[in-house]
Amino acid sequence: MNKISLGCIADDFTGATDLANNLVRAGMRVVQTIGVPSGPLGAEVDAVVVALKSRTVPPDQAVAESLAALAWLQAQGAQQIYFKYCSTFDSTARGNIGPVTEALMDALQTDFTIATPAFPDNQRTVFKGYLFVGDVLLSESGMQNHPLTPMTDANLVRVLQSQTKRRVGLIAHTVVARGAAAVRERMAQLQAEGVGVAIVDAVSNEDLLRLGPALQDMPLVTAGSGVAIGLPANFGITPSDQASRLPAARGLQAVVSGSCSLATNRQVLDFMKQGHPALAIDPLRIASGADVAAEVLAWAQPLLAQGPVLVYSTADSGDVKAVQGRLGVAEAGAMVEDTLAAVARGLVQLGVRQLVVAGGETSGACVQALGITQMQIGPQIDPGVPWCHALCDLAPLEGLHLTLKSGNFGTDDFFTKAFTMLA
Repeated sequence: MNKISLGCIADDFTGATDLANNLVRAGMRVVQTIGVPSGPLGAEVDAVVVALKSRTVPPDQAVAESLAALAWLQAQGAQQIYFKYCSTFDSTARGNIGPVTEALMDALQTDFTIATPAFPDNQRTVFKGYLFVGDVLLSESGMQNHPLTPMTDANLVRVLQSQTKRRVGLIAHTVVARGAAAVRERMAQLQAEGVGVAIVDAVSNEDLLRLGPALQDMPLVTAGSGVAIGLPANFGITPSDQASRLPAARGLQAVVSGSCSLATNRQVLDFMKQGHPALAIDPLRIASGADVAAEVLAWAQPLLAQGPVLVYSTADSGDVKAVQGRLGVAEAGAMVEDTLAAVARGLVQLGVRQLVVAGGETSGACVQALGITQMQIGPQIDPGVPWCHALCDLAPLEGLHLTLKSGNFGTDDFFTKAFTMLA
């Protein structure tokens, strides 16, 4: 059996490709699975990322799914486990970061791990335990208005402590700057004081690379995707272009966007400013019983031959809250996700073979609707967002080029840039 070096559990689908992207850039051959596979791994790879849709489900369900992923990864011989969450530490007072971390620690019989969502390439930095998005605190970044996981406190020690019974401590930047030996010394000190999870400061890639060697013997690492850049070297792996090679791209092009983040709002506007056709989905029409997916596909069909089209439910936080007020938070989200997933499937039936999906929840719904169970990870478009290649029942011969973009990631011209890169 091919033993994998790193077994990863991601709490949403875009986060999974974000992590896989960083591992590929550091030289690892990576496969991402959609959910926990039913059988053994067939591919010869260095790392597997199991993508779950567990970020916003009830904590008990998130724990059960994460433990199932852990059991499968252990059966594949994974030498180290990595629990990946969002670089904006998306969670609620109940979880799910804390409960899943505790459950994995118990299962792995380890009494200490680290936690850091730092990803400097995407302007996510942690200093004195506070998470910054660019130059502002997380709680002032727009994430305080997130429809499902509003983040109103930027102090990660406080946030995580509210979700876990274990004591949460801090490995400050002054320690990280001194290198791996100093980090190990601080970890030993925290363990002696009864701390179970340590938030780690990091303001640059150099910090993450210094942290990497200190984590070599840790059974469980919990982090955003940034820490991944420092781990492959622990297994003797170095960067290689071979790790990111995908089949040649063909077919029509489309974007499906469900994220309501500020970054995705800008990307939708930029796509339209460049003259590409775009159609907004109205949740109230879905609620009225209209077959919105069929209407969208009828609109898209004659346009696809001329270039990429965009279908979006992206809106600002005020509009989202107004719709949620009328339909309910969960109901509004589920209706839009189901419609966008039906649109994605319909677009592939119309010949789309290059598909960009924006938003974690939307990506999960679309990938499941397309029946995709495994993806090969390819080259990076923007930090945290790679192109992938997958086989699906609607494209059994040539497969589908797919990118799953976290709502907060990517430059304003991301949608057009992604297709230019494949060409």
